Amino acid sequence: MPNYSHTVEVDLPIQQLWNFVHVMDNWAPLVPGYISHRKVNDNQSLWSFYTDIGVMKKKIELQVDITEWSEPHKVAFQLTGINEKLSGSGYFSAQKTEGKKVEMTGFLDLTAEGMMAKMANSIMKSSLPEITKELTEAVAEKAEQPLTPIQRN
Repeated sequence: MPNYSHTVEVDLPIQQLWNFVHVMDNWAPLVPGYISHRKVNDNQSLWSFYTDIGVMKKKIELQVDITEWSEPHKVAFQLTGINEKLSGSGYFSAQKTEGKKVEMTGFLDLTAEGMMAKMANSIMKSSLPEITKELTEAVAEKAEQPLTPIQRN
């Protein structure tokens, strides 16, 4: 099971980070290769994005189910492949450090199944660290920007 975590320091109060992260619509567009997402309900959405598989790009569709809302410290989710045999999980967690700063960790665990699983898992093992890092840093950067109306839901 390829998995990876990445931690960044965010320069804002933990509640402000939570106000951003607890709304899936705020961070879904930050997934590397993002195409679109559709919210099914407050705990489920469908995401489409492109990812590099060796020398080609592949469109991946995932169902994302929120499994834990622990305000203001953690949002956890399950990932289920719609067009590919993939499954996994992830989370964003936050811990206060000194002053108003917060240490935020992003974690992704994704496993391919089926005939091409060995090759796909090998590719994911090498690409998941970069994807996790890009997503975590994008969420931190976007959360530090002034709030827009969608972020206040």
